[in-house]
Amino acid sequence: MGNNQADATERFRQSLENAVNYAEVWQTVKDTVDYALSKRGGGMMLFLDDLPLQVGAYYPLGTNNIVLNRHLVDIVEATISNKKVVNALVYNLLLHEYLHALGELSEVTVRHQVVVVAQKCFGEDHIATVLARKSPWILLKDIPFEAANAPKRVMQIVRNFEKTDKYIV
Repeated sequence: MGNNQADATERFRQSLENAVNYAEVWQTVKDTVDYALSKRGGGMMLFLDDLPLQVGAYYPLGTNNIVLNRHLVDIVEATISNKKVVNALVYNLLLHEYLHALGELSEVTVRHQVVVVAQKCFGEDHIATVLARKSPWILLKDIPFEAANAPKRVMQIVRNFEKTDKYIV
C-alpha cells in the first residue's frame, strides 16, 4: 500500500471513528464514495423510522431521501457499547442507499460496491469492511427478537444532515 493510500485509509478510519452524529457519518460516506468510485451526489435528506428489523434502510426511488431504521440502530446501540461498531453499521446502511441514490438500482451490484468502497477506504480488517462483507445483520445474531418489540414512533427528519449552499426541492 502506497503512502497516499495509507494516509487516505487513516483519514477515513479517523473520520468514521470520531463521528458523533449522522451528519458526520454521512460526510464519511460521501468522501469514501468519491475517493473509491469517483462519484458524488448531493442534497440528500435523512429520515429515521421504525422499520422491520429485516430492513436496514431504504431509498425511495426518484427522491433525495434515505430512510434509516431507527429501531435497528437503537437495538445495536443498546447492546453494543462500542461507538466504532455503531458508526460502522450506520456507515454501511447509508453507503448502500447512497449508491442507489447515485443511480445503481441492482442490489447485487450495490452490495459488491459497498465491499469495494469499504476495502479501499478502510482496509480489510476494519469493522466497516467486515460488516460490508458479512452483512450488518451479524450484529444482531445474539439479540433475542423479543427485545425487538417496541411501539412504532413517528418518522423523524434528521436536521442538519447535509450542509449545502443550494436550495433543493
